Amino acid sequence: MEEYRLNGLRMTSRQEAHAYLKRKLYFPDYYGNNLDALWDQLTTLRIPCRIVIRHPDALQASLGDYGDRLLDTFREASRQVPGLEVVVED
Repeated sequence: MEEYRLNGLRMTSRQEAHAYLKRKLYFPDYYGNNLDALWDQLTTLRIPCRIVIRHPDALQASLGDYGDRLLDTFREASRQVPGLEVVVED
């Protein structure tokens, strides 16, 4: 199973968050840098795979409501896509 490890400390702004996600999850150049584009990419990842998100509290502190919605996007994708596992570590 492919595993991707993400660090919430690295996502200090919307722009930084999407650049980081693009790099770490190997998203294509045309990645749209928004939550809709994130959803599109998460639902087309090679599966099975696991995405581990560390330091979600730092992500939420930096991004506020947008950070909550970003984490919700990951969680919802894992509920919709068989073989996609998302683990949020405190």
